[in-house]
Amino acid sequence: MVVSFLLSMFKKALFMSFMVLMFISVMSFTHNNGLKLQQQYDRLSRMTRHVLNYQGTIETDSTRKKAINKIIAIINRYNRTLSDSSKYAIASEIQKMSVKYSNLDINLICATITHESARSWQPEVVSHAGALGLMQIMPYTGKLLVKHEGIKWTSSREVLFNPIINIRIGCRYLSMLIELYSVDGGLAAYNGGPRRAKKWIASGRNYDVLFEETRYYVPAVLELYDHYKRRTLLD
Repeated sequence: MVVSFLLSMFKKALFMSFMVLMFISVMSFTHNNGLKLQQQYDRLSRMTRHVLNYQGTIETDSTRKKAINKIIAIINRYNRTLSDSSKYAIASEIQKMSVKYSNLDINLICATITHESARSWQPEVVSHAGALGLMQIMPYTGKLLVKHEGIKWTSSREVLFNPIINIRIGCRYLSMLIELYSVDGGLAAYNGGPRRAKKWIASGRNYDVLFEETRYYVPAVLELYDHYKRRTLLD
């Protein structure tokens, strides 16, 4: 409501500025044979650009806040023990990754984290296979990916239990796989490896080609993804 009111006020101010400058322009033309007309139009053009740029900034910030609030609502469904500052930091990073990678959005990232973390959204979750953190990164995969982020590898737990780093490198990896194999193929590769995903796609997406875990994983994440997309804000 506040943002809509501010945008409405900006539009009204822009219109009034236009009318005032048009009046000045007409008067200038009348008394100075149009010598100042171009100057007035130049001034109007600059003012218009400034107002529209500021309006765009407000709209972008509003979109960002809505995305972060939605992510926090998703987190709260599974983990209310995280501090508010941790929830905000995680949500903010997810929103940033959705902007950085055009083939990811907040709903797909959240769906992946929800399933990967066994619906816990616990930053220090560990799988039976040894995958770590929110996006369940295997240590050897993490070592390769942190180089692209300019992050120093110290130890598996120190790096991958950091939710911001985990999300950052997990999204890099998922985006790369989706670029190669599309969304469902990318998810299959994320869970079962690129080689198996490639065979699956070549088979016409015959689920028998996939590992048993991956057969469940892909539709489960896609179901969550569809659920989050259909909800503007979760309770």
